[in-house]
Amino acid sequence: MQKYLLKRFLSLFTTLLGVSVLVFLIVHMIPGDPARYIVGKNASEEAVKAMRAQLGLDQPLITQYFDYLGKLVHGDLGTSLFTGIPVWEEITSRFPITFQLAVYGVVLGSVIGILFGVIAAVKQNTFIDRLVNTLSTISISAPDFWVILFVIWLFAYQFGWFPISGYDGFYSLVLPSLTIGLFSIGFIAKMTRSSMLDVIKQDYMRTAEAKGVATWARVFAHGLQNAVIPIITLIGLQFGGLLAGAVITETVFALPGIGYFAIEAVTKRDIPTVQGVVLFVALLYTLVNLVTDIVYSFFDPRVRYD
Repeated sequence: MQKYLLKRFLSLFTTLLGVSVLVFLIVHMIPGDPARYIVGKNASEEAVKAMRAQLGLDQPLITQYFDYLGKLVHGDLGTSLFTGIPVWEEITSRFPITFQLAVYGVVLGSVIGILFGVIAAVKQNTFIDRLVNTLSTISISAPDFWVILFVIWLFAYQFGWFPISGYDGFYSLVLPSLTIGLFSIGFIAKMTRSSMLDVIKQDYMRTAEAKGVATWARVFAHGLQNAVIPIITLIGLQFGGLLAGAVITETVFALPGIGYFAIEAVTKRDIPTVQGVVLFVALLYTLVNLVTDIVYSFFDPRVRYD
């Protein structure tokens, strides 16, 4: 395990270095001049040049990159060009909202998705199976904005149960979490059904049935445990993607999370902020994948890391 973790952390370092180069180049290719954005459209060229010099944007790209890398080595992600606040502080103040949203959404989607998938597998080729498959397909294929608008119309406008936008505690996250959960249910249900159909046919399942083990006890205690590996992989990918920022959901619901913050930074061409957010997201995604791989061994003792 120690050797495996060492390899993964070395891979993490290489990944972050590659991401830093890539995002640096892409950000500098975005049209627009942040110096002009800061001083205003009506400012003189002299004022723009002075601001560019102050920001270090008049230096060659290679010089700018190594300056950025030098700060990064010391844990400095830079300072936002528009708020004047260190990027790390901006990220840490907004990340808890995105984290809560991701946890609530994935838990909701996982519980319902796994339950639906198991039921569909047990009731294969019945009306229930076809119903779960139909609902899963709708969940996967429905446009994000349509689902969001429907959830807002039903639970906020018609019933008036939850706020439509902004962040003011747990209730502000109910509708966004429900939206994310609905997106996840279809994928997880289909994956669970597929994995369970393979497991149900195994000899040990027939042996458990012959011993008189109740159907649902047999399915969940013996079947689901052996079918869970691909499900964990999918849930890990879903969770990592949500930690990267549920951009559409956060934007529509006006939640000040990582995704909404990234959109603002790109719009304003806030170079240090964009670079810092992308690196932070890459780090999170890689760590989530690492944790997902380690979790495998708790569900399947045959999994070994050399």
